[in-house]
Amino acid sequence: MTDPVAPPAGRRLRPLILLCLIALAGGLAWYFLVRAPAAPPARVASPWTGPVPVRVVDARLENLSVEVKAIGTVTPLNNVVVRSRVDGQLQSVLFQEGERVKAGELLAEIDPAPYRVRLAQAEGQKQQNLAQLKNAENDLAVYRRLFEQDSIARQQLDTQAALVNQLRGTLMSDQAQVDDAKLQLDYTRIVAPIAGRLGLRRVDAGNLVTTGDAEGIVSITQTQPIGVQFTVPEVQLPAIREAHAAGRLLPVEAWDRNEQQMLAEGVLTTLDNQIDLATGTLRLKAQFDNRDDALFPNQFVNVRLRVRTLEDAVTIPVDAVQYGSQGTYVYMIAEGKAVLRPIRLGPSTGERAAVLEGLKAEDQVVLEGLDRLREGRAVTVVTTPPPSSPVLQPGGG
Repeated sequence: MTDPVAPPAGRRLRPLILLCLIALAGGLAWYFLVRAPAAPPARVASPWTGPVPVRVVDARLENLSVEVKAIGTVTPLNNVVVRSRVDGQLQSVLFQEGERVKAGELLAEIDPAPYRVRLAQAEGQKQQNLAQLKNAENDLAVYRRLFEQDSIARQQLDTQAALVNQLRGTLMSDQAQVDDAKLQLDYTRIVAPIAGRLGLRRVDAGNLVTTGDAEGIVSITQTQPIGVQFTVPEVQLPAIREAHAAGRLLPVEAWDRNEQQMLAEGVLTTLDNQIDLATGTLRLKAQFDNRDDALFPNQFVNVRLRVRTLEDAVTIPVDAVQYGSQGTYVYMIAEGKAVLRPIRLGPSTGERAAVLEGLKAEDQVVLEGLDRLREGRAVTVVTTPPPSSPVLQPGGG
């Protein structure tokens, strides 16, 4: 029986080397993860540690118009549907759709033949009764002479006088029939009752028209001048009524939907006689010449009613005004730092507001850079902002 062969020496050393490597890796991991001190986190520097760049503007001394803003609807002063006043066949249409017409201008004609016949009949009847009246008047003159000669009885004279009066009444009725026939014949010529702009034609030549046709032939809308109706809250009513009662013509401006373009200028003409209980508003009407047709019927417009004008008022941009627990205020600059200045505001209009207390003309207030300002914060006044800088933007304090 033979002895087993012993393994080589290199194979016996491999497990020992592997254990040494594992121990070395564990020691390094323990040193770097547990023993080594953690590096301090990087500190992010604030971009606004220095003075805040701001833009300032001067308070101005100027006349400030106090305005009431509202939404209005353009309404024509007159809108007429032209209808026929007699029945008949529409012989001709003499207008173009959409054109302007003057009052009394001929628009259409209805076949006049039947009405000329009626006029001739009325005139013939009148002529016949006129001849009878003349004959009766001649007989009455004879009867009066005979009665004076005591040749006829009184009753015969009175009978003849009654016949004359009867024929005179008949003649008056005949004249009325003639006048009515002439009027009906005149109605075959359809004329414009008012001046204005025509709408779309609603009937064509050759059709039969009647007096009861609700659609009519065409509509006419008066656009020069034209009105605008709008409403104002009742809290603003006293100032408007006071100015209107004093006989002042309050200017009114009509602007487009985006309030980018003024369309027309007019004056306030009418105040309604009662406040709407549901909305607490009062309806008003203004009138505009509208010579360039900038205002169109039923168009929605933004209305600015100028109630009064503040003379020599101290004004600043509305964006410079800040609101807080201490009331309204602005930021001013003193010795390179922001200073909070309380103010009392008056009326505002557009982009400017009147300051009743707290500022005087030519005082400088901060307009841009307000979102980073606090009392005592260091500032630097700039005149031209960088093209792409988001720094100088109007903001709240």
